[in-house]
Amino acid sequence: MRRITEPERQIDVIRETDVIVVGSGPGGLAAALAAARAGVEVVLVERFGCMGGNITVVGVEGFAWYRHEQTVEAGGIGREFEDRAKDMGAAVPESQSLSYELDSEGFKIVADRLVEEAGVQPMLHRQFVAPVMDGDAITGIITESKAGREAILGKVVIDATGDADVAHRAGAPTRMTPPEGMMAASVMFHLAGVDKRTFMAGIQNDPQTYKDWGGGGEWVIETSGKEDAMFSPFIKKPFDAAIRDGLIPAHLTTIAGTWGAMHDTGELTYMNLIQLDGVDGTDPDSLTRGEIEGRRQVGHAIEALKRYMPGCGNARLRNFGMSIGIRDTRKIDALYDMTETDVREEGRFEDSIGIYPEFIDGYGILILPTTGRYMQIPFRSLLPKKIRNLVVAGRSSGGDRIAHAATRNMSCCAVMGQGAGIAAAQAVRSNRDLAEVDIVAVQTELARQGVRYS
Repeated sequence: MRRITEPERQIDVIRETDVIVVGSGPGGLAAALAAARAGVEVVLVERFGCMGGNITVVGVEGFAWYRHEQTVEAGGIGREFEDRAKDMGAAVPESQSLSYELDSEGFKIVADRLVEEAGVQPMLHRQFVAPVMDGDAITGIITESKAGREAILGKVVIDATGDADVAHRAGAPTRMTPPEGMMAASVMFHLAGVDKRTFMAGIQNDPQTYKDWGGGGEWVIETSGKEDAMFSPFIKKPFDAAIRDGLIPAHLTTIAGTWGAMHDTGELTYMNLIQLDGVDGTDPDSLTRGEIEGRRQVGHAIEALKRYMPGCGNARLRNFGMSIGIRDTRKIDALYDMTETDVREEGRFEDSIGIYPEFIDGYGILILPTTGRYMQIPFRSLLPKKIRNLVVAGRSSGGDRIAHAATRNMSCCAVMGQGAGIAAAQAVRSNRDLAEVDIVAVQTELARQGVRYS
């Protein structure tokens, strides 16, 4: 491989702050809000032009689609996302649960409002490119943008990139599932022009349950049994018919999935139908191929829906998410890595920073929280080894394969983010290392912010 040598250069420090949050998805947004509400100065760095991550950029609107009558949750900022969106007209009832589906466009305004009210400094359109290090301590980040390279210094950095980009480049040990074993990536889309009455009549005449989930890739699942008779907004039959009639190539058996909400306006939203195996979210060439292939498959899916799905004869594409949805890349080697036993058997921890219901969704397993069972999230699972002043919020936290199938969900990322933000604020205010922060003080602030952690 040919190489070039960049000339040495000086980079302007454009901001100094208490806490830097890198990435504004559910984990990063919750972390920034929680830290600011705990009384420290916060900068929120985001590579896109909006905050919300998977919700707004990818278009994953089903934030808490696991929720049922017996579900026990942490509350806090994650629930606030739903409540504020509902109050601002940016949410509708979700089709398969007791939650609200967040409007991916409207939530951009919700996030703007929350950040402004908390006094967080948003810095959009800036891509993280490198950490600023002092030995084994991270002291800031370098970003790249239309303004060139800029440095932001902070006392604590929260890595909410989802891919452990900051931790990895700072030298923290990480691991990554081989691409062939990763959870599939998704290209989300939304439809317009659907006849609601006819569509819903079709659903009622042929209701699907979680037992009907089947097909290739992500849709071959194992349940606990209690999910099998529950309604699911699952669509597969139109695509089987399209393959049988030659409308879809025979090898595309993975086109199947769920819809989120059917609006009176004829919009059918949160179409989670395209599952792409082998897409590596840390490889831009792989992402490029995934984006293009995903959009191609969406075209096939829409044609099949128009021909074989009641009410969709005049359907048209309304929009794609701005980016492909990635479920699985790097995880940190944390001070404590969560285990399958923790998420299946109600793990309990003295350093809990929030609870999460017994919801596992990934690697061929689906368990819905319908019996009141829940686990605790240990703060240690957010702390990478070897690097100081750095905490992770989101799906790159430490854990094994099945633990990741639980913690990678957006609502769990928000729980982790709020805990990470409060811990970061406590570390700044007490001038302590993150690993030595007073967990009782963290839990006290969690309770003040409305989080259940035990």
